[in-house]
Amino acid sequence: MGEQGGGGGGDDDPQKIKRIAAAAYDYDNDSRWASYWENVLVPPHMANHPDLIGHFKRKFYKRYIDPDFVVEAMSTGSSGATSSQSSGPTRRSSTPPSSDNTSRPRDTGSSTQSARNATSRPFDQRSIHFSVNSWVILVGLVAILPIVPPHIFHKAYRLALLGTICSSFYSLYTVHGKPRAWNLAALQPWFQGILGTKEFIRLVYCLTFITSHLHIKFAIIPVLIWALEHVAKYLRRNFSRSNLYRKYLEDPCLWIDSNASTLGIMTSHAEIALGLLLILSLLSWHRNIIHTFMYWQLLKLMYHSPATAGYHQSAWTKIGRTVNPYLNRYAPFLSRPVSAVQRWWFR
Repeated sequence: MGEQGGGGGGDDDPQKIKRIAAAAYDYDNDSRWASYWENVLVPPHMANHPDLIGHFKRKFYKRYIDPDFVVEAMSTGSSGATSSQSSGPTRRSSTPPSSDNTSRPRDTGSSTQSARNATSRPFDQRSIHFSVNSWVILVGLVAILPIVPPHIFHKAYRLALLGTICSSFYSLYTVHGKPRAWNLAALQPWFQGILGTKEFIRLVYCLTFITSHLHIKFAIIPVLIWALEHVAKYLRRNFSRSNLYRKYLEDPCLWIDSNASTLGIMTSHAEIALGLLLILSLLSWHRNIIHTFMYWQLLKLMYHSPATAGYHQSAWTKIGRTVNPYLNRYAPFLSRPVSAVQRWWFR
């Protein structure tokens, strides 16, 4: 036991390997990093601090790339930054830091006007997203209540999915733009750029259910969680000084923001449960083989996409530990079909 604390054990530390991978990750070419850094509240004088930027890069890496990565607390040398952040956070520039973190000279003349022009349009975009997601929360809560009459539930159900479709499509357009040309040579790289992003997954998810004649209340749960996360971030970023926000909304928004992993786990479990419900629906008169196959293709994409892989892989691992012993004991004849499905799943 005492020999393990010696010199050679550190090279096999998995967290050390993860720290190296996090430091070497290409954040500048990941569009999610720009959106993540835009939502971080830091004091203006600490916006270009290397230690602070590196800390939030590691948090980004843990959230989107490797959920098992352990992010250590900031060093005592950066305590001034954290104390300033807790005492009076202000919204920083929406431009993400470059990898070399070089400081830029300030221009007191035209830079002020250009900054106003640059921030006016993103604010309008965020306001549109906030309005649409607030609408999704409202109609989603109506749809998920058990006492709602069927005809109201069907309308609220479709409106919640339609609102998420509009929000996801608009987000894809603002982040990735449109193809340079409407031909295969231009569409293929553009489609590869959006494939696997959260916005694309949410768009396909809602399109799958809004075009189906099945109306499953359970399908609204991920939609509500996505809308709540967006609304909470917007309120914290733009209404942190409002008395109404501090009195009624600060604690719920803080809980949503600090429990993003819990909400991600809930979303992944709900999405997997929906896939199983669609398989069971194949035994009823409401079966739809095409929609079921499309949704399981989406679940496969969620399993492999970096944006959702961490939660889905963890959920499927737990399901495998629970189900495999019973299959091996009571239904060994299913081993070959299960192996064939697994080959398709991991392909």
